[in-house]
Amino acid sequence: MNAFVRTFFVLAVASLLGCASAVGQGGPPLGAEPVEHGVITRIEAVSLEGDHQLGLGTVVGAVAGGVIGHQIGGGSGRDVATVIGAIGGGLAGNAIENRYIDRRPGEQIFVRLENGTTVAVTQPGESGLRVGDRVIVKGSGTDARVSRG
Repeated sequence: MNAFVRTFFVLAVASLLGCASAVGQGGPPLGAEPVEHGVITRIEAVSLEGDHQLGLGTVVGAVAGGVIGHQIGGGSGRDVATVIGAIGGGLAGNAIENRYIDRRPGEQIFVRLENGTTVAVTQPGESGLRVGDRVIVKGSGTDARVSRG
């Protein structure tokens, strides 16, 4: 692997790792969020996919893809194949890690709101909530969470 490809690869991995360190920091967003009251009607255990932006799967995939790409062609074509292989391998490794390896427990909680509608909120972990508990649903969309209220 020539110096250009090696330097590009190191800088790409370093910049991706730098981006990953900023993901998931901080607390709740500033401003108002909707809050609704209701009663839990059903709870189902679920297995959630991982949500790592970058992890070991990305690094291993990038290295493997770079090695495989380096076997293709010669000269500048080999350098391009190495870079493309590293990027493709990193993306594939990340997808595999999140979908199959890094699974975690969660719950899908069904809540009948005071207005009569029912919502289902899927959240990570085990909340300790039970059917019949009075709860609040905070937020909306992927940010919605159920807690005792």
